[in-house]
Amino acid sequence: MASWKDPEIAGVRALLASRQPPPGAAPPTHSERRAGMDAFGDMGSLPAGCRHEPLTANGVKSERVVPLNAVAGRAILYLHGGGYTAGSHRSHRPLVGRLAEAAKAEAIVADYRLGPEARFPAAVDDALAVYRWMLDGGLDAGKIVVAGDSAGGGLTLALALACKEQGLPQPAGLFVISPWADLTQSAHSYRTKAAHDPMINKAGLDTHAQAYLGGLDPRDPLASPVFGDFTGVAPMLIQVGSEETLLGDSLTITDVAGQARVDVRLEVWPEMIHVWHAFGGQLQAARRAIAVAGEWIDRRLA
Repeated sequence: MASWKDPEIAGVRALLASRQPPPGAAPPTHSERRAGMDAFGDMGSLPAGCRHEPLTANGVKSERVVPLNAVAGRAILYLHGGGYTAGSHRSHRPLVGRLAEAAKAEAIVADYRLGPEARFPAAVDDALAVYRWMLDGGLDAGKIVVAGDSAGGGLTLALALACKEQGLPQPAGLFVISPWADLTQSAHSYRTKAAHDPMINKAGLDTHAQAYLGGLDPRDPLASPVFGDFTGVAPMLIQVGSEETLLGDSLTITDVAGQARVDVRLEVWPEMIHVWHAFGGQLQAARRAIAVAGEWIDRRLA
């Protein structure tokens, strides 16, 4: 049994363990997962004075999150995680609010369509539609950073590849947290970190991948960006925990993008778990990671 130097991550692990279903229980349905993720987000809080409002961007339901210190004319497009089958603006509102405040920018959270009801490439199409809406609304691409976590991190990378394919300008930067960037689940970390990751496992991701892809090729770069050509893609910051089964996806993306001469900054945070940023109320490491990312985004948008 591993011991943890950071007592706060030990506490988060204990909390997660207490919420695990009993052995032999049926896995949650998509509806149950969605409700659970939204309930988790509803328990959090926004920074003081931060407001949020619904909007529709090129037909995609979205939400605008605006901190008090937002600088006019610059924005984050945030793509939430949830395995392409769950997640929403509600589930990620506290995380997005903290990131927006740290970056001094408003954020647009896209509620892209989810599988299995809407299968690949629906999520990519919706992310692209929102990005186009931001550009058409007068925002300069150099004043937009695209960010996302888990599946949303993979979608962030896919959006950059789609922009390249369609001749759209690259954003100022890409910030990805614990990205799910390889839907073949082939990284060694699925084996080496299996006993240490309290949230993600290969079997679960296989199920989500099937629901999202609907039998299509998981090696399509817009589904699994690790197979893409990143030449000419925006600079990126990757933050990933050392205890994640998805650690290997971040290592591979760093290699692929770096070989394409992309400016890549990879941060592996010791002892941290999948998207630890979401536990900002309990973890100093979450607040530090968001502050670091906010500074990076602020510089990219300056």
